[in-house]
Amino acid sequence: MDERFVRNLGALSESECAALRGKKVLIAGCGGLGGYLAEYLLRLGVGGIAVADGERFERTNLNRQLLCTEETLGRFKAAAAAGRAAEIAPDTAFFGHVCRLDEKNLPGLLRGCDAALDALDSAEDRRLLKAACDAQGVPYVFGAVGGWVAQAALSLPGDALPELLYGADYAAEDKSVLAFTPALAAAMQAALCVRFLCGRPVEPGRLYSFDLSTMDLQSVRL
Repeated sequence: MDERFVRNLGALSESECAALRGKKVLIAGCGGLGGYLAEYLLRLGVGGIAVADGERFERTNLNRQLLCTEETLGRFKAAAAAGRAAEIAPDTAFFGHVCRLDEKNLPGLLRGCDAALDALDSAEDRRLLKAACDAQGVPYVFGAVGGWVAQAALSLPGDALPELLYGADYAAEDKSVLAFTPALAAAMQAALCVRFLCGRPVEPGRLYSFDLSTMDLQSVRL
């Protein structure tokens, strides 16, 4: 085993660590959630990671997006993620796709993936990703943040998770996000994803919602 992953042993078995090296995931979005997801999955030893994001870093991203620094302002987020991956785990098959997700490119991005992690920030894009995951038979790991609240859930193909969470006319009124909220949501997503990839029990369709202002965790079956 690569020495960089030795401290994963105990919490994960050696066979689970080996299994993760053979898995491939797509991270859709590389901002607040996506930057942390890439960081966590790289350090957990997932062997194949693709990120897709067509945006560049702006100053308003500095309060919460791990990969946004004074040096990366103006750079494409997916390119910054690829650079970070080279610093952490250069032998990981990491691909940074500078593109906005759409119906044409999603099938190719999802091909061969064992899971897709949602790090998007609009209900419309989430529905698009989930529909593509269903068509490709790829499990979908939902994540969302707002203010003090972090949410995560695992959804298997055929589950109508975005429709249950977001109505047709949904629009976020409060767009505030604190620095630690995306880190927690991404940690929950990464944990759900790793448990699933390792074959451990995970209940699909259960939404985990953590309110950091009250330290209250709720678990709801959708």
